[in-house]
Amino acid sequence: MNTHRHQFPALTNKAYFNYGGQGPMPQAALAAIVAAYEQIQTMGPFGLKTSALVTHESNLTRQAIATELGVTARSIALTENVTAGCNIALWGLNWQPGDRLLLSDCEHPGVIASINEICRRFGVIVDLFPLQATLNTGDPVAIIATHLQPRTRLVVLSHVLWNTGQVLPLAEIAAAIHQYPAAQPIRILVDAAQSVGLLPLNLAELGIDFYAFTGHKWWCGPEGVGGLYIHPDALASLDPTFIGWRSLDYSQPDLPLVDDARRYEVATSAYPLYAGLRAAIATHQAWGNAIDRAAKIVELATYLWEQLQQVSGLKCLNNSAPRSGLVSFQIEAGDRAKLVQSLESQHFYLRTIVDPECIRACTHYFTTTTEIDELVQCLGKMIN
Repeated sequence: MNTHRHQFPALTNKAYFNYGGQGPMPQAALAAIVAAYEQIQTMGPFGLKTSALVTHESNLTRQAIATELGVTARSIALTENVTAGCNIALWGLNWQPGDRLLLSDCEHPGVIASINEICRRFGVIVDLFPLQATLNTGDPVAIIATHLQPRTRLVVLSHVLWNTGQVLPLAEIAAAIHQYPAAQPIRILVDAAQSVGLLPLNLAELGIDFYAFTGHKWWCGPEGVGGLYIHPDALASLDPTFIGWRSLDYSQPDLPLVDDARRYEVATSAYPLYAGLRAAIATHQAWGNAIDRAAKIVELATYLWEQLQQVSGLKCLNNSAPRSGLVSFQIEAGDRAKLVQSLESQHFYLRTIVDPECIRACTHYFTTTTEIDELVQCLGKMIN
């Protein structure tokens, strides 16, 4: 494990618990980015060989992502981040006045802001369902089912909740939504910011339509590379809001849109970052498969959760052991922001969450129990 950790330069001088915000890149990813930039500049940034190279890099990256997600490369659109992917799905539907959108009360502000603007422009009505309250008791599937209405067009929720770490049963939720007798298919958009790179995934089995993710969190890739999975059956229902040269089929004289998820890609990107993301994914695969990595992440999160139970003046949001790598807790007294700031000055990196008011710590598969013990010890001294 120590040899593997040494591949991540950012881990040499800190105890890092912010993987849900951004993961540190492995040295292989940094080297791949630099090498790709040097190759492109040596070849000439705009030329026939370079054009063939960046197309090849894009195809390789879609395939690497698709393999990890259990889908085909044709269903993956390369984006910059989760928000970009969510916006492709949100703005691509043909909204009509009076349509309804079902939204959980645990979504990220960036997604909520886009939905608010869609409501303002198109007269869409938002229905909010109480997901946060189901962290320890309650049935999220049943709650979602009871909030569906005949005019519901889209359900928006996260796979792993960014604030509490709760893992939703997506397959069961999708089945309940599909069984609802709506006038037209109800689409499902999933914010996958906290699930890709954390959970073992086979999106083809989940029954969801859109799955927006990023490479810079649990995959520990460079910021600026993400993607959107579009189920083949949902492709025809999703119009591209932005169109560029990457969206087009050049084999046809009238340049129609390509018939796969590439139609949602627009124009020039920082292609060397694609090599960086693939190198990051390969670094994880060299340690173990997705199932083994997820099991280790949860094992370490459970260890952290168990140790936090022993700290007086502190309460974890979860009443039972976590099922993801996110562990959120509250302090009975004191300023959360000042506590996190003080922790960082001592080389422990965590973050605050606004709703619910808490502090979030994340473990990865290469987090050590020593780091966890030292963090818990430091928290105990600072709180008490």
